[in-house]
Order: sequence, then structure tokens, then C-alpha cells
Amino acid sequence: MNRLNRIGYLALGLMFAAATGAFFWKGHFPQSANRAADFIQTGPFQVAVSIDPLKPRAGRNQLRVEVRDSQGNPVAGAQVRAVAEMPAMGAMPAMRAQAAFSETAPGIFQGEMELAMVGSWPMVVDVATGHDQHVDLSFDMSTNRKGLQLKSAPRASDAAYYTCAMHPSVKSADPGACPICGMDLQPVRHDELNSNSLVVESARRQAIGIKTGIVERKPFSLPVHLHGQVTYDETRLRDISLRFDGWIGDLDADFVGKQVNRGDVLFTVYSPELLAVQDEYLKARRRGDALEQAARRRLLLWGLSATQIDWLAEQQKAQDYIPIFAPASGVIIEKNIVAGSSFEKGKNLLRIADLSRIWIEAHAYEDQLPLLQVGMPARVRLTNVQHRDIPATLTQIDPFLNHSNRSARLRVSLPNTTGELRPGVFADILLSAELGNQLVVPRDAVLISGNKRIVFRDLGEGRLEPVQVRTGYGDSNQIVIRSGLLAGDRIITSGVFLIAAESRLKSGAQQW
Repeated sequence: MNRLNRIGYLALGLMFAAATGAFFWKGHFPQSANRAADFIQTGPFQVAVSIDPLKPRAGRNQLRVEVRDSQGNPVAGAQVRAVAEMPAMGAMPAMRAQAAFSETAPGIFQGEMELAMVGSWPMVVDVATGHDQHVDLSFDMSTNRKGLQLKSAPRASDAAYYTCAMHPSVKSADPGACPICGMDLQPVRHDELNSNSLVVESARRQAIGIKTGIVERKPFSLPVHLHGQVTYDETRLRDISLRFDGWIGDLDADFVGKQVNRGDVLFTVYSPELLAVQDEYLKARRRGDALEQAARRRLLLWGLSATQIDWLAEQQKAQDYIPIFAPASGVIIEKNIVAGSSFEKGKNLLRIADLSRIWIEAHAYEDQLPLLQVGMPARVRLTNVQHRDIPATLTQIDPFLNHSNRSARLRVSLPNTTGELRPGVFADILLSAELGNQLVVPRDAVLISGNKRIVFRDLGEGRLEPVQVRTGYGDSNQIVIRSGLLAGDRIITSGVFLIAAESRLKSGAQQW
């Protein structure tokens, strides 16, 4: 064969090979796989799955998966998996075959699956673009017949998936019952995932008891409830002490709790030093010289009152035992002497408390102090007297804090003409801080999520939106909103906990 003939045969061979290769690739992935009729409308996707050879075989098989969105545009970057499993037969365990895919063009994924033997290999193809968009397609595949037979695929709908409000780990492509608790699965819509909101139909609202209300700006007062105790008015305490040494004679103030009146004899005292001063005064008085005034002044400086000195002048002789009179009316609350006991000068012998007026002391913490001011009205409620409030006025707030509990002491002063307010009795002080016009919502409308506060705004047509707000002071019924809402917004006021459970499942609210 000459050279020209060899070249001719070679050219014919190349042409035949090219034609055969073109035919092979057309058979490898038929053109029909790219037509819209070959695509399965499933969930948010259009998916086409084909295999080469057309009749699967034991050994290597080529899989092609094409993914488009609902408008027919290629979906690049999707996660595609395929797993086939031959069921166990007798002593032979089940066998699995899995394909690893690579994206050869936008929305086109190719992979290889090796089947260990001839027989039936049911296959599942999984396509996902995130936790919010996911579908599973189930196929019958066998080495005994051509093609793949679709068994099931998620319906094309607005639902991205279905989940259980009690078990959020359960996600299903189709509606049904939760395999854990048996509750009906709830749909999670694509627009809910994308817009950070959720839709709750009217029937569902009635079932979980949802109520709505309007955000209002109105006068708000915050009650401040403090626990205190009745105590003595420190400005009405009197201590009895003497400026000389001596001994106690008769003791009339003989027990703690005894009521005494101003001018009553409390006890008598004997003191050699006082006896000498008495003699000096009486002698100067009898002489009528200028030393009388000096001696009288010495008695006054020693602690005797003018009444006692006049009584001594009437007696006209020095007295071994001098009476000590009560300087004020009240109750003996402290006694450090008995009849016949000695005492030293300056020692506190008795303490008398005037209980005609008392104090009630309580402590307010740092966050409460900005709400309080001297002169604000208060109500006092005794723990041993039910259903009765006594009007009062806040008279004192300490200008410093107790370092151990970071609180400041405050006082309320009350008259006690009946003696009903006994020191030591526990009492509650009820105050009301007027905060003016504030933006308020019901306390039940606010969901606490860690450090965040969430309110659900009703957007209408069944749509709800979780809104993060900043809250202020609140009472048992209402709470002040600092930011996040406006007056007139319609919000959910009841059933928030159940709505929150659905919102976490159905929207981007997982981030809060």
C-alpha cells in the first residue's frame, strides 16, 4: 500500500472515530435529559437525573444531575449526593454504593457510582442549598431494566420543609406526623426563611390562644416595694449619765419597758464629792455672800438641775441621797444599774425613748435609688396588721451606700400616739415613682431570650415579625419599651411562647 493510500485510510478512520464518539456521547447523556419534560418539579427546584449506561450494570456507572430553580435558572453551588443500597438477602448483608459529584458547569453535577453486583439497587438523590432548601428524590434502579423510575419526590409548594414544633430536629419534605410525638408537622415557607417572619393562619391562632394589642404611649408609674422595720426616732432618745462617781440608792426605774414621765424620780444617788459641794452651797447660802452663786453654778455643772438645787435649798441641809429626775417622758429601753450598785462618772445608766413618734427604716438598691426622692408620698403597711395602709412621707435617704449589699438606707417618720407602732415590728414601705408618658406594652408580650428581648409585630394577613426591643422599667403588668417599636404598632400580647417556638423553626429567628 503506497503512502497516499495509507493517508486516505487514516483519514477515513479518524472520520469514523469522530462520528462514533459523537454517537457515544449522545447515548451517554441523551439530549432529552436537558429538555424541560425531563425535569422533575420538586420543592424549590427542577431536577433532572440520568445514568449511563441507560441500563445500569455491575461495575462503574455515570450519573448526571442537573439542578435549576423554579424559574429554570441553573443553581450553582448546590450540594448533591446519591446513595444506592441493595437490601440484605439471607446471610448476605445490605450493600451500599455512593456517588461523589463534581460540578462540571453551573447547575450540572456529574459523579460515578460502582455497583457491586447485578440486581435491584434503590437509590436516593439528595439536593440542597442550605438547611432551608432541601429535597430528597427516591428512584427504583435495577441492572435488569433501562432507566431510573421515580418513586417519590417532594411536591412543589411554598413549603421549604415540614417540622415539629416540639422536636425541631425533625425535618420532612412532605407533610405528616412527627415520628417522635405524633403531632402534625408544620410547614416552613421559603418566604418565612428569607424575610425573618412567619405566617400563622387564623385557625392556628385560635388553637394556641393568640391575642393582639396596640403599643401605647401613656402615663406610667412604677411601684417600689421596700421591706423595713419600725425603729426608734434617734432624735427622741435620752441617756442618763452623771458627772461624778457614786452609788445607787432607791431605784424607781427598775425595769426595761417602764413608762416614765418628765419630772419623775428615776433613782437616788450617794456621792461623797456631791455631798461636799452641797455643804459648800448651803453654807454660802446661809452667809448670803457672793460665793453662793459660784457654789450653785458648781452644782449645775455637776449635772444637778435647777429644780434639784431648789429642792436642796428647801431641805436646808446636805442630803446623803440626791434624787435624779426624768428629763423627758418615754419608755426605759436600756438599764445598766440596780439598787445599791456603784457607778463611774460618764457611764450610761439609763436610756429613755420617746415613742410618740417613730421611724421606719428600709434599704433601697442602686437601681431603685434614681426613682426615689425625699418628700415623695409613701404608704406603710404593718405585717401584723392586715389590709391597712398608713399614709406617710419619705423623710430621709442616706447619701452613701452600704458596701456589703450596695444599698442605701431610707427613713419614713410616723406619729405613734396609740403606741401601735412598736420598734422591731416588720413593715412594708410602698412608694410610687411617676415616670411620665412612656411607650408601654403588656409584660406577657415580651419574650426573654438570653440578653435579648423579643416582641412579635403583627404585619397583617397572618404574618408575624420578631422584633428585638430594648426595655426599661416595668411592673407586674406592663413594661416600658425604650426602642424597637412605635406607638400604634400591633403586637402579639398572648401566646408568645408558642409563637416563639414556631418562629425559631420557621425563620431566621434562630439567630436570636
